[in-house]
Amino acid sequence: MFKRIDHIELLTAAPERTIAFYVGVLGFRERDRAHIPETPLGPLDLVYLELGGTTVEVMCYPQATSLAPRSTEQRLGWQCLALEVSDMDGALRMLNEKGIEITWGPVKRPTYARAEIRDPDGNPIELRQWYAR
Repeated sequence: MFKRIDHIELLTAAPERTIAFYVGVLGFRERDRAHIPETPLGPLDLVYLELGGTTVEVMCYPQATSLAPRSTEQRLGWQCLALEVSDMDGALRMLNEKGIEITWGPVKRPTYARAEIRDPDGNPIELRQWYAR
C-alpha cells in the first residue's frame, strides 16, 4: 500500500537563500514553483526541489510574522534530512570550499561514515557514506 516518501516539507522565511543553498551547494534541481493565495497563515509560496528521486518542498508564508527559527536542541519528531554521499572526504572538502561549516564529524565506522552540516535556517543535514549495504 505505501510506496515511498513523496516529499519532505521545509518551512523557511528566506526561500531564495534556502533554494540557493540546496541547488547551488547540495546539487538539488528546481522542479516547479506554485503560489497558493489563501491559507490560514496567508499566501503560501512553494518551490519543489529534487535530488535522486527525493523532493524537498520549500515553503514560505511571505506575510507571516510569527515564525520562529528552529531550535538547535533535540526535540520530538523529525530530526534531520539525511543525504547519501559517494565520497565523504570529497563532499566535506567541497562544502568547506563553499564556506559551509561542518557541525560534527566525520565519524567513521566499519560500514559507514557520518557528518552533519546545517542549512541557512539551521536545519540539520546528515551526510552519510555507506561502505557496504
